[in-house]
Amino acid sequence: MKTWDIIIVGGGIIGLTLAMALRKRGAAVLIVERGEPGHEASRAAGGMLVDCPLETPSALQELATASARMYPEFARELEIESGMKVDLRDQGTILFLTKEHLTNEHLGHAALGGLRAEFVSAAEIEKLEPALRTAGLENPERCALYLKERSVDPRGLTAAAVKTAKIRGVDFSSGDAVESVEVSSGRATGVTTKKTSFRAAKVVNCAGAWAGQIPPRRIHTRPVKGQMLCLAMPSREMLKHVIRSPRAYLIPRSDGRLLVGATVEEAGFDKRTDPATIQRQRKAALELVPKLADARILEDWAGLRPGTPDALPILGATGTAGYYAATGHFRDGILLAPITAEVMAAVIEDRDPGFDLAAFSPARFEMA
Repeated sequence: MKTWDIIIVGGGIIGLTLAMALRKRGAAVLIVERGEPGHEASRAAGGMLVDCPLETPSALQELATASARMYPEFARELEIESGMKVDLRDQGTILFLTKEHLTNEHLGHAALGGLRAEFVSAAEIEKLEPALRTAGLENPERCALYLKERSVDPRGLTAAAVKTAKIRGVDFSSGDAVESVEVSSGRATGVTTKKTSFRAAKVVNCAGAWAGQIPPRRIHTRPVKGQMLCLAMPSREMLKHVIRSPRAYLIPRSDGRLLVGATVEEAGFDKRTDPATIQRQRKAALELVPKLADARILEDWAGLRPGTPDALPILGATGTAGYYAATGHFRDGILLAPITAEVMAAVIEDRDPGFDLAAFSPARFEMA
């Protein structure tokens, strides 16, 4: 029977990126994916690379910033190796401020540029984005922040990652769900699927929303549903920046598509879209950009983000020797993929990850 050094359970962007990092260091890696690699939460994501303490949990900020800085090289590497377009955009984000933002301790620092951000007035927004409606804002002079963030097309990213992983020699088993991690003498020895079994010295659970369904150890994730839709902008240049408002966020793509999202729902593993919800999102987009009134809906969908009890990822070794977890990234899986690959490759190889990962330990829920 063929064996591998490492089996990764889950072929989303976290599993793919980790597999590539491990393969680059010479490990024999197998990804076991219940469906088609890159087609669950990764494909459904918006792709905002949010690096802002106003919206990122403080425990996660260091990793978020490090990962955001890695993205240009990460995307370029994927494009070169795969020959595919990733569509990494750096036009930035306009964040409309809420009352919660205005009471955030980081906002004063933001005004000084410490967050790679600056206040923009309604008049300045009209110059940046003429199609964006700013009438009726409570404070026209300090209504929004311009953030020097990037965005990426998750579909292009994951497609390029799948191709790059295969080019690097990562093996894949698709369409066969892992039912359990096999353990012998207290140590992980491989996985059993619905159809067969695979053997490896180490196993990493990167199964996202499904991570908690794989015995024997409980990985504390749950599915958190998000519904989105995609519009065809009347012109590719109608919106250049990502727009984040209390009612919706808008993410322009270079090919003229505009993503509108997204809900946060506790709905189990239900991935159906609700027509009324999709229409509410469309209405919210029209309130922000009235010129979208005639924009055609290209598609709508729902994805299942991997949530955790404390809204932080699960990264590190479990209580079973040779068994690791890299999951629970919630809304930040696309952003955190490059840094997760680096730190988890170090953990698996028993090297210093360069970051304090105690807040993300799989054991934290067992100790609570």
